[in-house]
Amino acid sequence: MRDLSKAVLRPFAAGLALAALSLVAVHAEDAKKPDPALANQLNPNDKTAEPDEKLLAKDAAVKVEDGKYFDAAGAPTFHVTDNGKKVDWYSYSGYRRYHAECHVCHGPDGMGSTYAPALKDSLKYLSYEEFVGIVVGGKQDVNASTQKVMPAFGDNKNVTCYMDDLYVYLKARAAGAMGRVRPGDKEDKPEAARKGEKECLGG
Repeated sequence: MRDLSKAVLRPFAAGLALAALSLVAVHAEDAKKPDPALANQLNPNDKTAEPDEKLLAKDAAVKVEDGKYFDAAGAPTFHVTDNGKKVDWYSYSGYRRYHAECHVCHGPDGMGSTYAPALKDSLKYLSYEEFVGIVVGGKQDVNASTQKVMPAFGDNKNVTCYMDDLYVYLKARAAGAMGRVRPGDKEDKPEAARKGEKECLGG
């Protein structure tokens, strides 16, 4: 009986994975032509932002749905307006969540520490899927001289319910769209964010 359930569940899980990939592909297909209105307006006076032109172009928002911005690959991304003073809701929320849950190990503003990497650097190359996998399942880097362990946060709703927020904030830090400052202004919290938060937290 146990073998039968495995035989049934494996194709089902594979089907779910393919459906998720198809959804990302549809997002990417829909988002090929950038909308000039979604261009980021960075603060030229913020010397802590360290803009990376290649990443800013790659991570640029090309589509917005229910207050959430997406890049050309269909991954969540940031949106900065008002000469760098205003950010989208998810970037703002990510800033708050990061400094509540992650900064003790990874340092303020994603700058890293003596025992955990600078996530503002890690997000220069990690994909959305890789980021989620590491946060949910944890990671170990072990060699002859060091042992770095990232615990799994899959059971921590204060992290998993705000996965996109954390990703978007750190992506903005990696691209240099946001500096080492608390966002001055933010877009209103989208209804979709309220609904998703309530469903995820079980409230």
